[in-house]
Amino acid sequence: MLEAVYRSLIKPLLFRLDAEDAHHLTIGLMEAASRAPGWPALARRLTAPTTSALTQTLWGQAFASPVGLAAGLDKNGVAVPAFSALGFGFLEVGTVTPVAQAGNDRPRLFRLPPDEALINRMGFNNAGAASLHGRLSALPARPAPVWVNIGKNKATPNEAAALDYRRCVAALQDVADAFVVNVSSPNTPGLRALQAAGDLAALVGEVLDEVGAQRVRTLSAPPVLVKLAPDLHPADFEASVDAVVRAGAAGLIISNTTLARDGLNHASRSETGGLSGRPLTARTTDLVRAAYRQTGGRVPIVGVGGIFTAQDAYDKIRAGASLIEVYSALIYQGPGLVREINTGLTRLLARDGLRHLSEAVGTDS
Repeated sequence: MLEAVYRSLIKPLLFRLDAEDAHHLTIGLMEAASRAPGWPALARRLTAPTTSALTQTLWGQAFASPVGLAAGLDKNGVAVPAFSALGFGFLEVGTVTPVAQAGNDRPRLFRLPPDEALINRMGFNNAGAASLHGRLSALPARPAPVWVNIGKNKATPNEAAALDYRRCVAALQDVADAFVVNVSSPNTPGLRALQAAGDLAALVGEVLDEVGAQRVRTLSAPPVLVKLAPDLHPADFEASVDAVVRAGAAGLIISNTTLARDGLNHASRSETGGLSGRPLTARTTDLVRAAYRQTGGRVPIVGVGGIFTAQDAYDKIRAGASLIEVYSALIYQGPGLVREINTGLTRLLARDGLRHLSEAVGTDS
C-alpha cells in the first residue's frame, strides 16, 4: 500500500521539484515525523523483520536487519527516529566535518530517471560535529545502531587531514556506534588521494589512536570502518584494502560514488560529481567479491551501490557483504523499499535452504 502511494502520487510530485529542494522537503518531513510522540516506535514494530534469520551481532552490536541507510541522506542526523521506523538495521549519518560548511554551489544534485541514478557534487555540506553531537545525544532511544561518517573540511590541506578526522572522533565518540572514514568522495578536492595505501594506513592509524585516547572519557571504543571508491585501479584497490586491514580497521564499506559515466542516457550524465544508483550494481558487487577474497572474510564488509531489490542485496551478501546500505533506490522506490528487501531476503534464504543470513555471506566468492 505504502509503495503504491509513493510511486503513483508522492514520487511524481517530488520529481517535479528541483532535486535538492525535494531532498530538503523530504528530510524536513522526516524530521517532523521523528518528533511525533510514539509514532517511530510504533511504526518500527510493523516494519522491522520478525525473523531471527536476518539478525546479526557484529562488533558487539545487534543488527535486526542487514539493511542500512547510507551516508549522505541524513547528513545532520535530524531524522534518525523516522528513518529507524522504516525498518533499517542501522543508520549512517554524515558526512560530518569538524566545522560547519556550506558545500559546493547549487545546482549540485541531479536525478537521472531513465538510468535510475543520481549525480551529486554536494561537497560535504553539513552543520558541523558539535551540531551533530547535540542531536544524537538528545535521542531518547536507539532502536538501531547509528554510525557517523567523518571527513575533512574543504579548507584543510591533505597534510593536515588527520587532525580533522581526529577532531570528529573527539567530538562524537560518546554518541557514535561506529565511525566511517570517508576518503573516497569525489566532491572534495584532493580527498581521494588519501586512499593511497601509505597515506590511508597512516590516517586509519591516527583515527584508531584517537578512538583509544577518547576511550577513557567515553567508556566506549566504536569500531572504525573505511569507505573506498569504486574507481581505483585493481592494484591500487588491493593495496588500499590491505592497508586498511593491516592498520586495524574493523571493516570496509564498498563503495562510494563513481566518476564513471558508461551507458548513461539522461541529459544530466555530463554533470560533474559522484554517480550513484543502478549503474553501480554490478561493479560494486564485483568489488565486494574481490575484497572478500582478498581478506578471507576476516573483516566484515558493507556493500553499497545500486541495491534496488532483495536480489541485489542478496547478490552482494553472497559476494561477501555482511551488511548492505541503500540511498538512491529510496528516492526511486520509496520508503517501503526497506521492508521489501527484508522480506525478500528472508524468502531467498529459505529458497536456498539457508537458516541464517550468515550462511550466505561469501558463498559466491
